[in-house]
Amino acid sequence: MRRRLSLSLALLAGALALIVLANYWFTERHLSSVLNDDPRNTGVVARAHYDHFVDPNILVLDLRGLAASNSEADVFRVVLQFAAAQKEQKYSMVKLNFKGDTRFELKGEYFQTLGEEYGGQNPVYTMRTFPENLLRPDGTEAFEKWTGGLLGVMSRQMQDFSEFHKQWYLVDLSKQ
Repeated sequence: MRRRLSLSLALLAGALALIVLANYWFTERHLSSVLNDDPRNTGVVARAHYDHFVDPNILVLDLRGLAASNSEADVFRVVLQFAAAQKEQKYSMVKLNFKGDTRFELKGEYFQTLGEEYGGQNPVYTMRTFPENLLRPDGTEAFEKWTGGLLGVMSRQMQDFSEFHKQWYLVDLSKQ
């Protein structure tokens, strides 16, 4: 009986170690490189892992905190650089969390496109069109896709971009 319990505990410990190692190797180490390799990312604190740490089809980018000197552009640059670091991976969904709470989701294909286009696509275009690709955790669209005159559309898109950041983390940071 004792031997079975010891074997079960050893198997459980081994499984947990594999889970931790897989999450580190495939997600967290790439995010750590993004945060450490670009000095503009100093102050952004984030973690990456699979959904519930075991579902490799869903990537979680969990923003944990920011320095007072960080801007929305700094946070978004981290998202784009992380997408570039993960562009070879195929995910069905990417969750954008704040301190463990899912605020938004992106389709995996779009996240991969962000990674592939990073460095080549106009970043202002990416900022403007990003919110229309966001989903709420219940699967509904988070923001509208605007149509009409260029100036009006661009203005609404940039408002949505700012609102996205407010809903993702800024409102909660302002309460602290």
